[in-house]
Amino acid sequence: MPFPTKRLWAAILAGSLFLPGAAFAQATTPAKKPAAAPAHAPTAAPAPAAPAAPAAPAAQPDAAAGQQPPGPVKADLVPTQANWTKVCGRDQAAGKDICYTTRDFGVQADQQPILALAVYDIKGDDQRIVRLLLPIGLMLKPGFRLTIDKGAPVDGAFEICFPNGCFAEAKVKGPTIDSLKKAGGLVVQVKNQVGNEVDFNIPVNGFGDAFDGPAIDPKVLEEQQKKLQEELQKRAEEERKKLEAAQPAGGAAAPAPAAPK
Repeated sequence: MPFPTKRLWAAILAGSLFLPGAAFAQATTPAKKPAAAPAHAPTAAPAPAAPAAPAAPAAQPDAAAGQQPPGPVKADLVPTQANWTKVCGRDQAAGKDICYTTRDFGVQADQQPILALAVYDIKGDDQRIVRLLLPIGLMLKPGFRLTIDKGAPVDGAFEICFPNGCFAEAKVKGPTIDSLKKAGGLVVQVKNQVGNEVDFNIPVNGFGDAFDGPAIDPKVLEEQQKKLQEELQKRAEEERKKLEAAQPAGGAAAPAPAAPK
């Protein structure tokens, strides 16, 4: 990752905080009542264990000293998946059919995602759920706000955090989803740990076709997730080797003193 990108995320989150790559189908979510937060469709492939993200560094010295934090930080994200993915299945406990349409986003297309967006559609319910998987290191109490194009903002709240990210969701009605289908983008506004506003600009082109289109075949989804995991592991190994190569060679270790006779 180029140095300017590292500096951007240091400004946003007071540290480089990346999610171990995964679409929503790969994230681990707690059991909840389906009407409030439906579980992922049972057709989704099982999720591989995700490595823990590094803990967030301490806040910047100027914020700790009580100085005025800088203005809003804007992050223009790009998809890290070729297309939106629609997954459908039946929630046996609730007895309802559930679909979700999801996509991962990052600073660069060839880097690990830092944010995931999913829209849940429960058959027979007018209410929809917009769920986000956001990086750790954000202020949870203010929640988040999303704005579709130049429409009215929609407020949402954080639900739960794991080592690899935090779930947040907003409950919306059909007209909001209709606007999202036609939109070119949406903005997710949050605050970082020093109180700075962070704007994630997310392109949503193609969402409408995926939301209204057929669900992905479960076997195809499982294969996609397998390839994604392998690719992410490969990138992580390449980054590890680069870091090791960049470290200065240490001097030879001093010989241990001879044991007294």
